Amino acid sequence: MATISLRGQTVHTIGALPEVGSVAPDFKLVNAKLQDKTLADYAGKKVLLNIVPSLDTPVCALSTKKFNQLAAGRDDAVMLMISADLPFAQSRFCGVEKLKNVEPLSLMRSRKFAKDYGVLLIDGPLAGITARAVVVIDEQGRVIHAELVKDIADEPDYDAALAAINS
Repeated sequence: MATISLRGQTVHTIGALPEVGSVAPDFKLVNAKLQDKTLADYAGKKVLLNIVPSLDTPVCALSTKKFNQLAAGRDDAVMLMISADLPFAQSRFCGVEKLKNVEPLSLMRSRKFAKDYGVLLIDGPLAGITARAVVVIDEQGRVIHAELVKDIADEPDYDAALAAINS
């Protein structure tokens, strides 16, 4: 269990992020076409997981836009935006914001991803959805960067995530 905060209020996650150097847990999440996506679907590329509570909040929206900019022109990496939002809401958000370089994925069918990655909030006002985190996975499926943001209302360390993608 990790202890973080939401605007200064202490909250807890169900576990811990995968450790750097470990094999990334596989996952099954839902894309905009209501298809299941797994980590294997992105084999051979670096994968950035931008895990957010909901795209319908200012910081989540901001981080998604920032990672969309950082993904422009890259074919060696994918940037996945993972939230509890339904795929319809994720698609609407990406359409309105003209985000073409990120792929939103939803927890709508299961919270297993959130448990396996240690980001499921177990208490506080956002209990049942995810904390804010960034995980970068290399082409061999190993975790090369993991950040659980200390306060959910704060942005992640974009420079550290980008450095991992560029390594």
